[in-house]
Amino acid sequence: MHRVIGERDVEETPFSPEQARTLYRDMVRARRFDERALALQRRGWMSGYPPFKGQEASQVGAAHAMAESDWLFPTYRSNAMQIARGVPMSDLLLFRRGRAEFDSGHTLPVFPQAVPIATQIPHATGAGMAMNYRDDDGAVVCYFGDGATSEGDFHEGLNFAGVFETPTVFFCENNNWAISLPRDRQTAAASIADRAEAYGFSGGQVDGNDPLAVLEFVASALESARDGEPVLVESLTYRQGAHTTSDDPSRYREEESDLPEWRTRDPLDRYEEYLRDQGLINDAYVETIHEEADEELSDAVDRAEAKEPAEPEEVFDSVYAELPPRLRKQREEALSFAEEYDVQELEH
Repeated sequence: MHRVIGERDVEETPFSPEQARTLYRDMVRARRFDERALALQRRGWMSGYPPFKGQEASQVGAAHAMAESDWLFPTYRSNAMQIARGVPMSDLLLFRRGRAEFDSGHTLPVFPQAVPIATQIPHATGAGMAMNYRDDDGAVVCYFGDGATSEGDFHEGLNFAGVFETPTVFFCENNNWAISLPRDRQTAAASIADRAEAYGFSGGQVDGNDPLAVLEFVASALESARDGEPVLVESLTYRQGAHTTSDDPSRYREEESDLPEWRTRDPLDRYEEYLRDQGLINDAYVETIHEEADEELSDAVDRAEAKEPAEPEEVFDSVYAELPPRLRKQREEALSFAEEYDVQELEH
C-alpha cells in the first residue's frame, strides 16, 4: 500500500507546498458542502442525500491527479470529486432538487452521475475504447464504491478494458460498507485490487485518507492507462456517516475496532495536522479557507433557490430523442398524477 502522511515531508514528495495547500482547500470545500447538503435535506429542502464525510481526501486526491481533458465517470457519492473537478456546487444541489444535472450548462469532461450501482463502469470502458479509436491521448477515471464490485457491470467493464487495453483507471473507493454489507462479505479475495489480475491488468491499494498518496498513486495509474494498461485502484477509506439520509448505520455496525486508526480517523483533521507540522498553514489560513468555502456555498444555495421547481415531466426529457411508447405512457401518468394532486403546490 502506498503511504505518504507521517512518512515523508512535503519537500520529499513530487508536490509543491501550493499543491499541498490546494488539496486542503478542496477538502474543506467538499466537507462544508457535505455538511450543508445534509442540513438542507433534514429540513426538507431536497428529498434525499448520500453523505460522503470521511472520504474527502480520497476523492480530492484522485480528482487532482487527472489532466484537464480527462473524463470523470462519477456515481452518486462522488460530489467531492466533482467539486474538485470544477462542477458548480449549485449544479449538484439542483440535481438533488430534481433539475437537470448540468443546470449551469458547463462543458467539463464529467459524465452524469450514475445512481444505479455500477452502470457507469461499462460506459467508462466504452469511452476509453472510443478514445483508442480516435487516437485521443486522454484517459478516463471511473469512480465507484466497493459495493459496485459485486455487480455484473464491474466484471463486464473491467473484462472489456483488459481485452481492448483501454485508457481507463477504475477508482474503487472502499469505505468498508456496501450499505449494510461489510467488504469481507462481498469477496473472498484478499483485496479488491487483487481482482484486477483476472482481467489481465494491475491493481493496487492506496491510503485513501491521505490526499497526497492518492494523488501520486492515481497520477501513476493514469500514466499506465494512457499507455494502454488499465489500472484498478482501491482507495482505502471509511464512511463516517450513513449510506444515505434514509439509512440508519447503527442497525448494522458498531465501532470499527478491527480497522487501523489511520483508516477511521477524520482525514481532514489528519491532513490539517500534517500541513501545520510542515509549516504550510496556520490559524489565519484555515479560517480564510473556511470562510471562502461558506461564501461559495451560500451563493450556490441562493442560485439553487432562485430556480423554479422542476416540472414533473422534466424527468422524461433528454432520455431519448423520441420517447418510446412505454415512456410516453409513463409521462402521461405522471402528468395526470401531478394535476390531480397539485404536486407543485405540495412542494411549496
